Amino acid sequence: MNIAISSSQAVQLLSQLIETPRISREESQATQLLYDHMTKVCHLDVKRHGNNLWTIAPNFDPAKPTLLLNAHIDTVKPVAGWQRDPWKATVEDDRLYGLGSNDDGASLVSLLYAFIELSGRPQPYNLIYLASAEEEVSGKNGIESVLPLLPPVDVALVGEPTCMQPAIAEKGLMVLDVTAHGKAGHAARNEGDNAIYHAMDDMQWFRTYQWPLSSPLLGPVKMSVTIVNSGTQHNVIPDTCTFTVDVRSNECYTNQELYNAICSQVKSEVKARSFRLGSSRIAPDHPLVTKAIQMGRVPFGSPTLSDQALMPWPSMKMGPGDSCRSHTADEFIRISEIEEAIQLYVEWLDELKF
Repeated sequence: MNIAISSSQAVQLLSQLIETPRISREESQATQLLYDHMTKVCHLDVKRHGNNLWTIAPNFDPAKPTLLLNAHIDTVKPVAGWQRDPWKATVEDDRLYGLGSNDDGASLVSLLYAFIELSGRPQPYNLIYLASAEEEVSGKNGIESVLPLLPPVDVALVGEPTCMQPAIAEKGLMVLDVTAHGKAGHAARNEGDNAIYHAMDDMQWFRTYQWPLSSPLLGPVKMSVTIVNSGTQHNVIPDTCTFTVDVRSNECYTNQELYNAICSQVKSEVKARSFRLGSSRIAPDHPLVTKAIQMGRVPFGSPTLSDQALMPWPSMKMGPGDSCRSHTADEFIRISEIEEAIQLYVEWLDELKF
């Protein structure tokens, strides 16, 4: 394997992707670019569903276990504060700047070139590479729409910026829309029932409640009130107050269990937008994890969400770059990180038995 050639091609592909806007739900042009690269340059047999692409290594054998390699195509919108053009791939020394370079372009191209190398050798497992859409918004037309089209999967490796350390557990997400009810009245008189005060009591509960079960890797469940709305004008007692709660679950609870408990504790009306983004994990003694540890990698629990949340099988994430660069101005990836990632992926996964 010539790492220098593979990493050079990966960087070139990533540069093209940076200069092809791929904001969530608007990935079509970038998906086509990636499809053309995979078919015409890499000579892979590629399937497309919406803005999702996948390819299966030759000689698929149903008797073997299957490993899924996944990274996402889409990006968030650029934030304010960029000093460079977010839509231009800019190289300065070892850094490649551009929107989506770190999250998740580096993993996308590194896993692709690792797939090419691994699928060219006999492996004790089947191998699938999947480039998914709408990850940043947990969209229904992303990975969730593709999974039923794939062969059965036994375990997944998700490429996300983790400094090439193995995240073996990941917090889930549940968003709650909460409504406190009162009674309207004139603010000048002692009448009405202020919904804001009822909401404040419940917000205080969300702020202070400690869930009994804490995860060794992910810590406790975290609840944060993030949006509050109430009132129509200064002299009217509000009869409703709505607020949004961001709930980050650990593997000790399902989102449904958390919702049921929350509803029993607060007085306001609570509606969950979805229960589908649960916490995910892989056993610490899984061969993927033990091999990573043998290579000097250090397992940890991740607070950030990925497409793992929608996978019904064991999964973990590991990829080039650093999560603290994601969604920031002047996002970048080090070119040396891409080269290291391709080499580590191949060394880690080649002839691995699970």
